[in-house]
Amino acid sequence: MSERLDPRDRAGRKPAEPAERTGSVKRAGPAGPFELDELDVPVTQNELAEPFEMDEMDELLKLVERAGPVERAGPPRPGATTRTRVTEVTPGAVRERRDDLATEEPLEIRIQAGDARRTVAITMRTPGHDFELAAGFLYGEGMVTSGGIDRIGYCTDEDVTPEARYNIVTVRLHGELPDLPALDRHFMTSSACGVCGTASLEALHDRCSPLPPQEGLRVSPDILYGLPRRLREGQGVFGKTGGLHAAGLFTPDGELLALREDVGRHNAVDKLVGWALMGERLPLGGHILMVSGRSSYEIMQKALTAGLPIVCAVSAPSSLAVDLARDFGMTLVGFLRDERFNIYSSPERIVT
Repeated sequence: MSERLDPRDRAGRKPAEPAERTGSVKRAGPAGPFELDELDVPVTQNELAEPFEMDEMDELLKLVERAGPVERAGPPRPGATTRTRVTEVTPGAVRERRDDLATEEPLEIRIQAGDARRTVAITMRTPGHDFELAAGFLYGEGMVTSGGIDRIGYCTDEDVTPEARYNIVTVRLHGELPDLPALDRHFMTSSACGVCGTASLEALHDRCSPLPPQEGLRVSPDILYGLPRRLREGQGVFGKTGGLHAAGLFTPDGELLALREDVGRHNAVDKLVGWALMGERLPLGGHILMVSGRSSYEIMQKALTAGLPIVCAVSAPSSLAVDLARDFGMTLVGFLRDERFNIYSSPERIVT
């Protein structure tokens, strides 16, 4: 079982400053199981933030092959986009052209403690930030806590085909496997419906408390008006495919701190929460979550466990999402577009 972080476990494209190649990369903050200097190969900050798309990697390999033969190691790893051919029909014209699709692949999430191992979820996702997705999902479901993860790695079991290697993630835990009702069943998730059979509001009260009022947290409508545009500007894969959801973490001043994309809106939130968990940034009190679609119960649950007091969505909330927001003191904003929005709960955090 591999226990190393892959420097190319990243998706999305955004401009980055070039960096010089160094022997290892250090990150600020306390040490933990996700230290970058555990990597086998020298990497740069630019490589970590901006991975090669599959077509770009092919071009680089062609350049290297001119100097000498290159032996490819097994099937290519799936990327965030997949290239295809389409027939485009417009008034008076029909033409063949190339198109980019948002990749959708299954991801099996396993947890392991000692010799005990269990599969806890299978989700359809867009490849990239898989370790964050696994960590964020487990954290949102209460299966792990901050500091509870020892290692995360892709599966290299001998009985797993090379094609499936990057579709299985094992999260090694400190201590024993959690004794949770969730382990009595497998979670089957999809890009559309979120977690089937997820905990009810009553059960959520058993492990989560209402968020504090945070009297100093006040956001103006002008800040909120700008969030959809900043979110859209950060969606590099959506710009190529038009087929991905996004979740963005913002400061009260409207600064975008992190953004994740996925075919599943709940997966995008899991990746964002996993990013915060692996970076020891939880809880996320004093921040704003912005999602590109509607706000569902699953999204609100994940935001609550991460301590996010304000959740904004481009589209409508569900009834259960509103109930959860009101029960736990979260500010829920919907239909945030074209310089208008609705506040469904805890309006005191929005200065109107």
